[in-house]
Amino acid sequence: MQYLPNFLFVVVLAIGIGFFTRNIFRLRRNILLGKDVDVSDNRSQRWANMARIALGQTKMVVRPVPGILHIIVYLGFIIINLEVLEIIIDGIFGTHRVFAGLGGVYDFLIASFEILALLVIVSVTIFWIRRNIIRLKRFFKPEMKGWPKMDGNLILYIEFVLMLLFLTMNAADFQLQQLGADHYVQAGSFPVSQYISQLFGDMSISGLILLERITWWMHIVGILFFLNYLYYSKHLHILLAFPNTFYGKLTPKGQFKNLESVTNEVKLMMDPSADPFAAPAEDAAEPEKFGASDVTDLNWVQLLNAYSCTECGRCTSECPANLTGKKLSPRKIMMDTRDRLEEVGKIMDKNKGEFKEDGKQLLDDYITREELWACTSCNACVEACPVSIDPLSIIMDMRQYLVMEQSAAPSDLNNMMGNIENNGAPWPFNQLDRLNWSKES
Repeated sequence: MQYLPNFLFVVVLAIGIGFFTRNIFRLRRNILLGKDVDVSDNRSQRWANMARIALGQTKMVVRPVPGILHIIVYLGFIIINLEVLEIIIDGIFGTHRVFAGLGGVYDFLIASFEILALLVIVSVTIFWIRRNIIRLKRFFKPEMKGWPKMDGNLILYIEFVLMLLFLTMNAADFQLQQLGADHYVQAGSFPVSQYISQLFGDMSISGLILLERITWWMHIVGILFFLNYLYYSKHLHILLAFPNTFYGKLTPKGQFKNLESVTNEVKLMMDPSADPFAAPAEDAAEPEKFGASDVTDLNWVQLLNAYSCTECGRCTSECPANLTGKKLSPRKIMMDTRDRLEEVGKIMDKNKGEFKEDGKQLLDDYITREELWACTSCNACVEACPVSIDPLSIIMDMRQYLVMEQSAAPSDLNNMMGNIENNGAPWPFNQLDRLNWSKES
């Protein structure tokens, strides 16, 4: 019976890690449904971007208040959970504060963890106030109704409770150390929880042990729950911000990719020595489909972008189209892409890994044409994103599908393209008449 708690801990740990592993494999499969793209270039620059943007949080502090609060929560939550390693070892082997032998270093670590835990509690409280009392406009766009709003608050509640459990666990442990309880070695420094422990001054040793064990178990189970909840939450960026910034776009933001097949055709048209009736070269790459109408037409980096979205709304708050009242929201573009990708993944789960057409697609069923054509392609959303997401690339690929596969561009754009084809310029004037204005007196 004495090993029953250790056995139960191993079972809980195995279940938590097992579900997390399953979710990671499902996430990887969904992302790799996208088309292949070569992002093996400039690895040193990519590593530098990841260190600067994902680890260094440089784009977060562009807006100082939420940026600094986010850094506190991010660092606090990650660093504090280093104690999880100790909890896991203690849980498996039945020890208690196994790293206590580190002496002064251990005291410093526990004290640092407690101060960070308090700062995290303060920070998430401020975040909650900004969302629910101040009601910042970017958190109340149409796409943030329902689950996205609930998810944002739920994350704050989970982080608050986990930090409170951590401090309560330490407070009970500190009180037991003062009372000389068996198994509770003198270890650690408790600058925050020592004050919380005063609330438990009248409790018996058995009551304190029960409190410490309950909060210990709730803390580790809560962390395992949070780990598995990430897959269903916007906070998946905790894991994906690093690969997303690594594989982010390195070319200038105003530079768009050209289709090789179209480029080759234009070169052929402009080559006076070329035979216009010659058969195309055998190795000429002709895409099966121009642009994108569904998630599987996008590349895997774009799908990684969708899963990395924090739903912070910085992109939408910077979008000039959105600011003028148009329906376009870059955040919604990413959320819609992720939702459609999840829907495709669930269909594959039901059909043993095979996708069966469901009569839906990303275009029209999720993202409207009005949204796509409202974009000015200014790259404000790309510049604003704190984790290097590129909503514009998805918009441009879907526009390309509309133009090249469906000839469904707006009439003004069709007129312009017709003028370029016929007159060599976007204006409806013959080339011979183009300089007539200079002859007017």
